[in-house]
Amino acid sequence: MQRKLFWLAAGLWLGCSNSGGGPPKGGAPSGTSGDSMGQGNGMGSSGASGSSASSGGADGGPRPASAPRVYVGGRKGIFVFRLDEADGALSAVQGPIDAEMNPTFLAVDPARRRLFAVNELDEVDGEMSGSVSAFRIGPEDGTLALINRASSRGQGPAHLATDRAGRFVLVANYGGGTAAVLPVGQDGALGQAVDEAAFGPRALSHHAVTDPANRFAFVTNLGSDAVAQFTFDADTGTLEPNTPPTLALPAGTTPRHLDFHPSGRFAYLINENAGSITTLSYDPARGALSAVATVSTLPDGASAEENACAEVAVAPSGKFVYGSNRGHDSIAIFAVDPERGTLTLVGHAPTQGRTPRHFQLSPTGKLLLVANQRSSTIVAFHVDEATGALRPTGRVTEVPEPTYVGIVASPGP
Repeated sequence: MQRKLFWLAAGLWLGCSNSGGGPPKGGAPSGTSGDSMGQGNGMGSSGASGSSASSGGADGGPRPASAPRVYVGGRKGIFVFRLDEADGALSAVQGPIDAEMNPTFLAVDPARRRLFAVNELDEVDGEMSGSVSAFRIGPEDGTLALINRASSRGQGPAHLATDRAGRFVLVANYGGGTAAVLPVGQDGALGQAVDEAAFGPRALSHHAVTDPANRFAFVTNLGSDAVAQFTFDADTGTLEPNTPPTLALPAGTTPRHLDFHPSGRFAYLINENAGSITTLSYDPARGALSAVATVSTLPDGASAEENACAEVAVAPSGKFVYGSNRGHDSIAIFAVDPERGTLTLVGHAPTQGRTPRHFQLSPTGKLLLVANQRSSTIVAFHVDEATGALRPTGRVTEVPEPTYVGIVASPGP
């Protein structure tokens, strides 16, 4: 194993190429993620409109195969639904799947034919590491079939994403303070990691993603208040330190997740304990992020000490940015300045539940689904495309302890 050792402003970074180890199959849940888990009791539905989690359509028959799918992950397993885009009603298709593997975050490849899940564990088959599962997505109904698992090369993996071509999976190991790149075979199977990076004992790696051009990669490190910046080889999946190798942030920023603006000129970083979102300018030629401005996700008078931010997302139009508050239990809504990328608060939408760990906008930008972890609900909202405002549709689906919700269009021919 060849190792590469780097000293960064925010901590130690060690990269290495891995060639050994077998695919893990099970283990004990991680206790390192820092995200508390609520209680859930099975899967059903509730709400003003009486939304149903049964598998049929409104008339009792099957919904068309072209209906978007919704994938929900969490400590109790993965659940598959069909989505009614008119009001956000969910119809159950499959689940729970892989409940013993703690699949707390999911990602779907660009072709929408494979789904990948972190297994947020500290130990798998005797290795002090979590793992990643690969699933085949059924073209007709969106059901999942396990392909294989591979080591995440670190404890407590909390986030993963495919690169823009779908040839690699990047995984952030929160408990291990590391990141790894796993290759994806033509059959969707995961191989052993082709590269790794470690950021020091206090790093708490929370998010790993490539830029829109697939030339650079970024890993947020919540514990060291930094974002690691890499060049990314889209042919081999290998990482090299960029110049500069990190975006250093003020102490206490606690960067968690980031999302790129559709223009490719900006990115938005949500800061877990600071209760804020930072606008980042992005130089796509150099792959370098720079902090521009930071705004609070909370209304005046609200306590950041009783709140922890979770997810951030940019609307497909690029006009609005959304961020979730766990504690205040709201989605903060911001308008985007098209020239500077800076944010102006529009308002807050209560999430109709407790602890919104994750949310996602539909590909059209007309619907938003929120995963309320502690109240065990998925809540649907209409999105006003002119103002960015959120309005509950009345559809609330019970899913035990959801930590991820993803909306996926049906795959093409």
